[in-house]
Amino acid sequence: MRVNLTVNGRPRTADDVWPGESLLYVLRERLGLPGAKNACEQGECGSCTVRLDGDLVCACLVAAASAEGGEVRTVEGLAADGARLAPVQQAFVDAGAVQCGFCTPGLLMATDDLLTRLPRPADADIREALSGNLCRCTGYEKILDAVRLAAERIAEGAPSGGTGPEADPAGGTDREAGR
Repeated sequence: MRVNLTVNGRPRTADDVWPGESLLYVLRERLGLPGAKNACEQGECGSCTVRLDGDLVCACLVAAASAEGGEVRTVEGLAADGARLAPVQQAFVDAGAVQCGFCTPGLLMATDDLLTRLPRPADADIREALSGNLCRCTGYEKILDAVRLAAERIAEGAPSGGTGPEADPAGGTDREAGR
C-alpha cells in the first residue's frame, strides 16, 4: 500500500508499505529519516518519539497506514529553515546532556513539545514531560539543565523550533543534531 504523509512540512510518499509496518520503520527505512531510534519496540523508552498531527507518539507503536494523510514532525524537523540546530538541540549540546545520543531524539521532541505548551516550566513539569523517555547514560541532571537552558533561551527570543529541513543543512554530526 502507499502511505502519504507530510513530514517536517514536506509531502512524502512511502510505497509498498505492508499493513503492519510501523511509522518508525517507514520514517527510518523508507523515507531516510534516521533521527527517531528503534530501541524497545514497545513504546517504553521514548527514543522513537515524533509528533503526529500535533501529538507526541511512540512511532514504533503507530501503524504507518493509520498515519495516512497525517502531519509528522521528527527531530530532523526541529530546526527552522536555514538553522543548523533548534534552540532545544543547541541547549542539549551546550549543557552536555548528550552522551551516547540514542535517547536524545525522543528527549528533544518531548522538550520541544513541553516548551511549546509551557514556555516557563517548573522542574515538576519538566520531569513529567520527560517521564516517557529513558536514558541509560546520564543521571538526568544534565538533561534537566538542558531543558531549563532551552526555556531560558526561548524566553529571551530564540524560536522554539519550526518545520525545518529533513537533514542538517550545515552538515553537523548526527550526535549534535540529536540523531
